[in-house]
Amino acid sequence: MADATSGEPIRLSPKMRLQWEKAQNAHVLLYPEGMVQLNESAAVILALCDGSRTVGAITQELIQRFGGETLAEDVTEFLDVARSHGWIVDA
Repeated sequence: MADATSGEPIRLSPKMRLQWEKAQNAHVLLYPEGMVQLNESAAVILALCDGSRTVGAITQELIQRFGGETLAEDVTEFLDVARSHGWIVDA
C-alpha cells in the first residue's frame, strides 16, 4: 500500500460514506462501526478522494480554490492520517 505521497489515485474506502448530517450540522464519515464528524476542510479534501485524483492533483485543486502554496504539507499530513485510519485507499 502506497502512502499519501504516492502518485496513485486515491478514493474513500468502500466501507466509508461521506455525507452531510443535518442533525450534526456537519459532514460526517460513516462506517460500519460508527461515525466521524468532520470539519469543513476535512470534508472538502475527502470529497476530492474520488479515485480519479492523486494527492498532487487534490493539492493543486485546493490551491486553485483557496490559494496558499502552504496547503500541500497540511493536505498530505491529513491524508496520511486518513489512510492510517482506513478512510482512504488506493483507487
